Amino acid sequence: MAEDDDSKTEQPTGKKLGDARKEGEVAQSQELKTAAILVGITVVVWLIAPFVMSRLKVYLARLLEQSYAIRIGDEASMTRVIRDLAANVGLLMAIPLAFLLAVGLISAIGQTGWVVVPKKVLPDLQKLNPINGFSRMFSLHSALELGKSAAKLIVVGALLYMVVHPRIAELALLPTMDMSAILDYLQHLLLRLLFAVVLLQITIGIGDWFYQRYAFMKKLRMTKQEVKDEHKQTEGDPMVKSRIRSLRMARARQRMMAAVPKADVVVTNPTHYACALKYDADTMNAPALVAKGKNLVALRIREIAEQNDVPVVENPPLARALFATVELDREVPPEHYKAVAEVISYVFRLKGKLPR
Repeated sequence: MAEDDDSKTEQPTGKKLGDARKEGEVAQSQELKTAAILVGITVVVWLIAPFVMSRLKVYLARLLEQSYAIRIGDEASMTRVIRDLAANVGLLMAIPLAFLLAVGLISAIGQTGWVVVPKKVLPDLQKLNPINGFSRMFSLHSALELGKSAAKLIVVGALLYMVVHPRIAELALLPTMDMSAILDYLQHLLLRLLFAVVLLQITIGIGDWFYQRYAFMKKLRMTKQEVKDEHKQTEGDPMVKSRIRSLRMARARQRMMAAVPKADVVVTNPTHYACALKYDADTMNAPALVAKGKNLVALRIREIAEQNDVPVVENPPLARALFATVELDREVPPEHYKAVAEVISYVFRLKGKLPR
């Protein structure tokens, strides 16, 4: 196993990461989610809770002012009062709950993006296997998570003690204060505790995210052979691609050679280059290059031309220029018009057909 881990020296490819994402395997930090939830709770206690409590206070005061209209013995009246109370209280409580839910979703999607894996929702009987459960409970990963949780609990407890300890004497005076003052004091103290815990949790979350990212990338590392095999699967086997390329070139050469007998002239170097030109004054604006080659291909073009009585004209500068600058089945560019026109005119004059 150690040897396998040592051989996985390559970073995961995009395809490997994409496949893992489809399986629901992504790098994410639970500590960062906890930090986001704590931030949301802090915002609720600091901003949303006072608004909710004020609205609830107004509603309850109105309800008490109109208590004379409530008929204790009337079941319909009591049902209406309870229904209105539940609706108003539920609506007010839905505000912080919806906010916390939105914070949780944003913290999850912000780390991994939108990931939907339907098979993760389906029940997995393997998870009900007690043997697998014990192996997960007593694994190295579980031990590390337990140690991390214990260390975090100790640090958070020490931090809370540092915040609350200087105010123990103030807590003893709470019974002498009125209710509104007690609530304001407790809110202030709770906010101080939350701010301290949030700063600590954010620090832990950021560090844990980098660790989880590192562990995730290390888990998906690949061997050199795996990278090569994946490249073959995605890009194709180099040997197969070379064979296909050779077949395409051979077929293109066959088509090119089949066009030589229909050419009007072959311009040669005389031995190294050969370019076959065709020109129809009625349908073409300029002569077109229907075949070209050098060395053995040039020799084969000359042989086919001679076998089919296609004139062969030696013009080394023009042959090299056409070979270098003109693609197959393309018309000759204007800079070569003059030289090509002289050759075409010469050939057509020999054949007794001069273009209009």
